[in-house]
Amino acid sequence: MLVLNAGALTHEFTVTDEGYELTLATQVLSQFLLIRDLLPLLEAAPSGRVIVVASGGMYLERLDVDALQPSPSDYDGVRAYSRAKRAQVALAEEWTRHLAGTRVTVNAMHPGWADTPGLRSGLPGFSRALAPLLRTARQGADTIAWLAAAPEVAGRSGLFFLDRRARPTYRRRGTRRLDEAQERARLWELCQNATASFNGRDSVI
Repeated sequence: MLVLNAGALTHEFTVTDEGYELTLATQVLSQFLLIRDLLPLLEAAPSGRVIVVASGGMYLERLDVDALQPSPSDYDGVRAYSRAKRAQVALAEEWTRHLAGTRVTVNAMHPGWADTPGLRSGLPGFSRALAPLLRTARQGADTIAWLAAAPEVAGRSGLFFLDRRARPTYRRRGTRRLDEAQERARLWELCQNATASFNGRDSVI
């Protein structure tokens, strides 16, 4: 089981030593690299499962590969985060296509809005406004644990879950592209090219 849960919403434009905007590097490229390098172990398992902890924030953005690497003047932390989460869900679908015929599944999920330090620092106004409705971290982790262990999820892949149920990946008009498949292919190519030189070396990516 591989659970990809690292991430942050930052309001300051930051570039890694490799030249990638920090949100893209930590929440898209690093996840691609981890899945790629751990595939031998996942494929050797009776049921290798990858769980990507995404966010309902992805509903706000459409998949746009070019926008994943913004300029300093165009940077908006909330939009960068939402775009990265959309990319995570798209990559779960692409991994599913590339791993067809194996026993490895890749699913994304939304933990719901949980009262965590990350939410309080990244979206303080949102956190205060929704304080009575926020989940505990344990409640947010429930679907992660279920996806990792539940027999009924075996063989299901490329889906987006909330509260143990597969959910639509689009809810807002204008966020689904007509050329969605081509844009997912562009995202895959970006991840491949960005991580090609990393073979087990320590890196921000």
